[in-house]
Amino acid sequence: MTTTATPGARHQPVRAAAAATVFALVVTGCSGASNSATSTTQTTAASAAAPGSGLKEIDQGALQVLVDTTIKDQLIPGAVVVLQTPQGNFTVASGTTERGVLSAPDADTHFRIASNTKTMTAAVILQLAQEGKLSLDDPVSKYVPGLPGGDNITITELLKMRTGLYNYTNVQQMATSLDDDPAKEWKPQELLDIAFAQPANFAPDAAFEYSNTNYVLLGLIIEKVDSKPLATVFQDRLFGPLGMPNTELPPGSSNTIPDPYSHGYLYGSSSVALFGEPDYTPEQIAAAKAGTLQPTDYTDVNHSFAFGAGDVISTTTDLVTWMDALAGGKVLDAEYQRLWLDSPQIENPDNPAGQWYGYGITRQSWGPNTIYFHGGETAGYNSKIVADIANGVTIALWTNLTVDVDKERQTANTLMLQILDQIYVTSPFTPAASTAATPTTAG
Repeated sequence: MTTTATPGARHQPVRAAAAATVFALVVTGCSGASNSATSTTQTTAASAAAPGSGLKEIDQGALQVLVDTTIKDQLIPGAVVVLQTPQGNFTVASGTTERGVLSAPDADTHFRIASNTKTMTAAVILQLAQEGKLSLDDPVSKYVPGLPGGDNITITELLKMRTGLYNYTNVQQMATSLDDDPAKEWKPQELLDIAFAQPANFAPDAAFEYSNTNYVLLGLIIEKVDSKPLATVFQDRLFGPLGMPNTELPPGSSNTIPDPYSHGYLYGSSSVALFGEPDYTPEQIAAAKAGTLQPTDYTDVNHSFAFGAGDVISTTTDLVTWMDALAGGKVLDAEYQRLWLDSPQIENPDNPAGQWYGYGITRQSWGPNTIYFHGGETAGYNSKIVADIANGVTIALWTNLTVDVDKERQTANTLMLQILDQIYVTSPFTPAASTAATPTTAG
């Protein structure tokens, strides 16, 4: 398969806790591939795709080869993919959770989901709205004091990334802190102070720009309205009721991940994940491939710097449960489910075939297919969650190397596009997809 889709602009606002990411092919592998392990499971519900559906017959063996080859070629230590489809449920795992150690990952391995957290923050805001505890048209100043222009910014504009508020993860101060003081606990107000020290980039609702600042504010609004810490709200409203026992928003003081977990790696500074386009030299690329340049282990970064924008820890099993519930109408009532489905708004008016961002979710269509998805990019991890309501497909996957040192693209983006090519009759980058545009995710 050859990738021909244009790799759209990566949403720079959120590299680490929630960097917006393009579904662009990326290839990374583990520089110690000799100690990788592979596992695969399948629960069969049907032997072939339904006639007339948008799906191919899914080949378990081909999926396994795809993941094995990708992590080897792209220097990714390990990866896990879980597919829930009408043909059955498929789990493919490959590699290791820790470089230099034989520790095979599986669907219950914990990792940092980064900006996929935004789907949860948005869902709780919508629950509060359907309960009459807030209005999506409320000004942010009603709940959070001290926001410049807060009287003119609505909750809807926060949800849709249309405020113009400066993205605090773009400052060098944040990357330096993650590199030099990874255990530091960040308070939400500290994050807002960084953002508010910079002028807004445009007037409210004038344009789209992905910014973690919006979802830190939404997290604070949730705490104000529900009178509980955000972690407790998530547990009481989402994780507990939906049966997600391995998902949590950790205490602000914590920089650890529950067992079993995967380590997370990145070549270079955390700025690569937070805001910087990678700029690896030919010498660095060659050294990484030779194994003489090692990636940095960013596992123990305290993600309190992300709060409601990207601090949740989960597993692929739980994330499939989450996306199936969110897209399937198990989180919101019928009225607010329709609002959620209809919320995406075109990011770039000059590209109507491009992606649309709404209430903590991205929508992308190509040919006859439409997916709702999000992504998570942070120092050490890259991940995707996808729901195709019409075809009954839910996908969750993660990789434990953020960016491909050779191709300089997000690793989970590469893997996701390859998987879409495996399971759909047309994929976002095949000529047959008349409305094809590279899917991008806020991650």
